[in-house]
Amino acid sequence: MVFTHKSLFVRLTPLTLLLVLVGCGSQQPTPVNSISPTKTSTPSPTAAPATQIPATSSSTATASPSPSAATPTTLMVTHSKSDYLSFLDPASGKMEKLVVGKAPFAIAEGPSHRAYVSTAEGVAVIDTKLRTRLALVPYQANVGKPRFGEYRSGGMGIAVSPDGKFVYVGVYLDGGKSQLEILDTEKLTMTGSVPVGVRPFDVVTSLDGREVYSIDHDGYTVTAVDPFNLKGRTLEAAPFGKGGFEKPHYAAVRADGRLLLPYQGRGLVVLDPKSGSYTTEPLTGNTHQEGVTLTPDGKQLLIVGIGSAGSATGKPNLTILDVNTYTEKIFPLARMHQMVATSADGRYAYLTGGVTYADTGWNGMTVVDLSTGTTREFELPDYPLDVQLLTSN
Repeated sequence: MVFTHKSLFVRLTPLTLLLVLVGCGSQQPTPVNSISPTKTSTPSPTAAPATQIPATSSSTATASPSPSAATPTTLMVTHSKSDYLSFLDPASGKMEKLVVGKAPFAIAEGPSHRAYVSTAEGVAVIDTKLRTRLALVPYQANVGKPRFGEYRSGGMGIAVSPDGKFVYVGVYLDGGKSQLEILDTEKLTMTGSVPVGVRPFDVVTSLDGREVYSIDHDGYTVTAVDPFNLKGRTLEAAPFGKGGFEKPHYAAVRADGRLLLPYQGRGLVVLDPKSGSYTTEPLTGNTHQEGVTLTPDGKQLLIVGIGSAGSATGKPNLTILDVNTYTEKIFPLARMHQMVATSADGRYAYLTGGVTYADTGWNGMTVVDLSTGTTREFELPDYPLDVQLLTSN
């Protein structure tokens, strides 16, 4: 059944029911010690759509779920309560630290061994091959003294244009204002900005690079930005009304150019950015949903759910959603998580424990084998927040 945004209405949970969750110069790397797995569980696998997969405990740790040694996996992780990004081997837990800037939020990888990190101070430009910071480019906006926490000013969502010439970063400012700033990757300067909705948790680009989309968490909107003419269009994205926890968080762009935005494990907004119209496909996870990513083949959307909040009353889980048929497979999780990345072969999912709101997360990550449902947790310091697969090893 498909609901349109004009017809779908759900009464929000009273404020008294709100829980502790919410949507919500160059330095050489420093190796740290390997961290051993701390917990393993093995859910019973199933391929049935919209099926909750029960977890069963195991007293024996399984082998580290990771691709073969011939194709080692390296993840880039932001440590949001410090000032560094790590290059992480999820199989061994070994990591290399690289200072990028205070309170790093999100990562976007570009071509030519470059990656970009949004921080409270500016955009860090990283050489991923040499593992060095090339620059820290300040924002055009006055973000003030760097701070930490969910409501700190500075960069949030970040994306690289398909041709690698520009980086787009959502910048949140005290007082509720936000703007999308544009970084020229050759000049390493900010060249323009456009107002967007409040607290741009995520930034994604159209497939052809002609538009940029700011996911406006506290605005209950998506702002479609023309980065060449510095103009923006506000698109409504509030399938359950405005107010409370029913907010947009993160988005993925499907092969047809439509944006996919999950809400509360109750509905997936499929937004046509050209017309501004959307439909809402039913979801059954019943959990406050945060980070998303597409599998490498673009056929499945992974959605992180942190647990109950507002109209969502369920527990943490990971939804694997077919982007064309909207069938679901749901894996229960033992803890809350914020963001997710997949291995190059699409078999493993890597989830971060650093939930943005009010220190409700934990210092670690979980690896999920998507073929079996096996999960493995391991510790990771300083509140890991964003995670991206390094594709240019």
